[in-house]
Amino acid sequence: MDYFTIATVLIFLSAIFGYINVRFLKLPNAIGLMLITIVFTLVIFAISGFDDTLLNAEKYIITHIDFRTVLMDVMLSFLLFAGALHTNFEQLKVQRWPVFAFATLGVLVSTFLVGTAMYYILQVVGLPIDYVYCLLFGALISPTDPIAVLGILKKAGVPKKLETKIVGESLFNDGVGVVVFLTIFQIASFGSSETGASEILELFGQEVIGGLVLGLLLGWITFRLMKSIDDYDIEVIITLAAVMTGTVIAHQLHLSAPLAMVTAGLIVGNDKARNAAMSETTETYVDKFWELLDILLNTILFVLIGMEILVLTIELNYFIAGLIAIPVVLACRYLSLLLPINFFKKKLDFVPNTNIIMTWGGLRGGISIALALGLTTEMHRDLFLVITYVVVVFSILVQGLTVEKLVKRLSHSN
Repeated sequence: MDYFTIATVLIFLSAIFGYINVRFLKLPNAIGLMLITIVFTLVIFAISGFDDTLLNAEKYIITHIDFRTVLMDVMLSFLLFAGALHTNFEQLKVQRWPVFAFATLGVLVSTFLVGTAMYYILQVVGLPIDYVYCLLFGALISPTDPIAVLGILKKAGVPKKLETKIVGESLFNDGVGVVVFLTIFQIASFGSSETGASEILELFGQEVIGGLVLGLLLGWITFRLMKSIDDYDIEVIITLAAVMTGTVIAHQLHLSAPLAMVTAGLIVGNDKARNAAMSETTETYVDKFWELLDILLNTILFVLIGMEILVLTIELNYFIAGLIAIPVVLACRYLSLLLPINFFKKKLDFVPNTNIIMTWGGLRGGISIALALGLTTEMHRDLFLVITYVVVVFSILVQGLTVEKLVKRLSHSN
């Protein structure tokens, strides 16, 4: 099977599963597609006892796709730009300081809380793991996934002020989370004695500040180019070129491509830039193009997440550790949000029960799985991949399906 055939099979499955979801299940696309794919894979497992043709075909596809590379180096840039393009920039500007605190302090605190808790829990369940590897798990599971969050929150009826905080946090914290993960990964690979504080700060600064500066530059150039012409075809292509070129530059210069794309998307998509640079026709075409691309990549991503069950190491104590990790990750997220929320809530008139809604609405997704797949064997990749998968599936299927009811109940009770 060549790559075109693999892509064809994935898009075919995305279309069929998407149809089944819209026609019969009527769940949010992210939830429906992942649920159907998991069920489909389990059915193939059952059939393989009689005929393993379908199982071998699915295994071939999933083993010939480098999920980490496909998501982190290709899909993520498009998805984050599309998400940022449709984010309310004015609301985000008002909420910029809590969003910044959630995306930086929140991720760091959660990383250390989760890592420390899992270090002791894994010892109790007979899986003693070095502390630095537990911190790696904390780093990969702490960022909330904008791809999962954006699709589900839009339908959950979350108050706009709170939606902006959750969406804004998820757009930025995955970029910060990836940088934290890479930093701890470097320490785990080379040892803390060989990785000094100055090197860590340099890596962090280069990735984060460099990514933001690149995004500002890309956004400004894109805006200037679009403002100087009025041709919706070419303007759509300019936005596409900005994302693709920016991603390549970020990878070459070792800057954070996610942060660059979010920043560029916010600049091009804010109301002032739209009014100055886009005609009504251009605005419609730009929005529709990125919405379609967003939906297409989302459907493929959640089908792939469902299929990743095939690469898991099936061991009971791994799954027990994964089930224990669910409340641990949620509790650590709740605690990591306490300080920023208490600091800003009086100044910015926070929605009641913000912490509970942000904890339950902070979904994990493909980014966590992609980072877990990037672990080495020495870092206990198989164990942490199973734990991550269990947390992500719970997050999307259980939290994703109940966040709307939670929002209604909590807002109704106030």
